[in-house]
Amino acid sequence: MAFNTAISGIKASTADLSIIGNNVANSSTTGFKLSRGEFADVYASGRLGVGGDAIGKGVTLAAVSQEFTQGNISFTDSSLDLAINGSGFFMMSDGGAQVYTRAGDFSLDQSGFVVNNQGLQLMAYQADASGNITGAIDELQITTSLINPSPTTVVDMSVNLDAREIVPLGAWAGPYDAFAVPPTSPSPDAYNSTTSLTIYDSLGNPHLMSTYFVKTATPNEWEAHTLIDGVTAGGPDTLTFNTSGQFDGALLPVQTNVAGWTPLDSTGSANGAAVQGFTTDLSPSTQYGADFSVLALGQDGFTTGQLGGLEVADDGTVFAHFTNGQALALGQVVMVDFANSQGLQPLGNTAWGETFSSGSPLVGAPGSAGLGVIQSGALEDSNVELTEQLVNMIVAQRNFQANAQVIETEDAITQTVINLR
Repeated sequence: MAFNTAISGIKASTADLSIIGNNVANSSTTGFKLSRGEFADVYASGRLGVGGDAIGKGVTLAAVSQEFTQGNISFTDSSLDLAINGSGFFMMSDGGAQVYTRAGDFSLDQSGFVVNNQGLQLMAYQADASGNITGAIDELQITTSLINPSPTTVVDMSVNLDAREIVPLGAWAGPYDAFAVPPTSPSPDAYNSTTSLTIYDSLGNPHLMSTYFVKTATPNEWEAHTLIDGVTAGGPDTLTFNTSGQFDGALLPVQTNVAGWTPLDSTGSANGAAVQGFTTDLSPSTQYGADFSVLALGQDGFTTGQLGGLEVADDGTVFAHFTNGQALALGQVVMVDFANSQGLQPLGNTAWGETFSSGSPLVGAPGSAGLGVIQSGALEDSNVELTEQLVNMIVAQRNFQANAQVIETEDAITQTVINLR
């Protein structure tokens, strides 16, 4: 009788339709990977001497495999939306248990942890207070506290002092004090050139540092005087150029120093910041026959700042951008891969779990050891090709109808046998 054979075909077609239906239902699910039914024929227990004329007993569903091919990447407006371009999975913490996903629609919870829609926390390599990535893996938490200020320790300055200048008519009569009564300040005829920049004390307070350059009667020699908030803080420091208008290489680096500076407030009183010192590196400066110009001017201090935004690099490093212009690495997203991704156990919510068949997770940073890279502000679409699934649905439907026709035909034959007289 072919009833059982046809019934197995109907069951297989039903299973195939269920798989296709699930694919179609998740054609817009972020990070979803389509499934495929794999079927095998069924034969009775083999006997010696049975050759190619053995009649099969139908079909069975051998496996439901998933295809971990790359889905299209769609861009979004959220920097915490992450897409994997290449192989690998995000590692998520589900109350301490590890699960894995390709869906990167992340957000922040009330404690600052990066979580998905199910509240699972994203795992990352942790960063220390200086932003250096360590090897420790834990939940990624975004700090919302103020970044600590950093006092100025180095000023980098590159200027061209005009070789055509002459000795100023007036004398440098420092030290000067803008808070004295009456206040004193450099006379314009006592220096040749000046430039200023903002520096910071240990509390993050800004202060204006001005450097004045005075040509001396000695050829190729200048003096540098440093004032902070209008108060003399350093100098005179002698700058000697060679006949080519540069500093002698044997004298490099050429630096001026400010030592024991006490930061002041707007009234001229100590503002409570630590007494500090710093150096000004003038090594790239020149003395050419051209107008005075500032070629480079910078310093390494900064004030405090609040979190202004997040950026995720393609290697998974998460940077916090603060309102003071600084950026700090908070961690690096962890990615994992498996020797046999087909062996992963689907857990729902676009997540998978490790099994004996999948092997242990291979943990690494994005872009390393064959792992994909991270695209911030983007999500990976489902890899379901809807047109293909609809065609497969038609095929499965025809298979179902054909097996039903076999039952109908078998029933007619059986009825004919019964009606024999």
